[in-house]
Amino acid sequence: MARVSGRSLWVAWPAGVLCAAVVAALLWLAAPGVPAAIDMIGATLRGATSTPAADGTGDAATEAAPATDCRDLYPDRLWAELTWTPDVLLSQNADPPATASALATALAPAVRFTCTWRTGDGRSVSTTVATVPADTAPVAHAALSAEGFECTLEDGAARCERTRGKVMEVHDLRGDVWLSTVADDWLPEEYSSQVASRVFPSPPDGG
Repeated sequence: MARVSGRSLWVAWPAGVLCAAVVAALLWLAAPGVPAAIDMIGATLRGATSTPAADGTGDAATEAAPATDCRDLYPDRLWAELTWTPDVLLSQNADPPATASALATALAPAVRFTCTWRTGDGRSVSTTVATVPADTAPVAHAALSAEGFECTLEDGAARCERTRGKVMEVHDLRGDVWLSTVADDWLPEEYSSQVASRVFPSPPDGG
């Protein structure tokens, strides 16, 4: 049977009262800081609810500024696919479009940058982003169509494609921007559409 000590109860009672007094004193001292703490927590919660949630894809560049260099040009997944290709080398420079078309000479583009990936076995894909005279899409559409490209022209934007042997060319012209890709025996899946999304950002909803 457990033993109960009368003396222990006599000591415990004052100790309990003293502890309660200490807790009350601490609460009284902390009281001035309570409103500030509540305000800080409220501000944090408001900030969290007002910040849009990320979609988790890492590829929301269609609402960002247009690409300005090779790293910006490729969504994360495509960048990973390219960089993990065995024995691959990327070069960035201001070379003109690698197209075999005479259009490059006719338009005299001001090259912003050219990204060329080459593998050890001789495959390559080269993409150029350049500035051209505004509204030249109809001219490019007519010129490239005459050279055997399959072209579409919609809302002032031209898109032309041609495959000769192992070489495929894709050209997008919108406004004063020319996006040119020449792929030699190597074109990752949806490459053209993915780089286009970084060069021609989609307008905001309602814009």
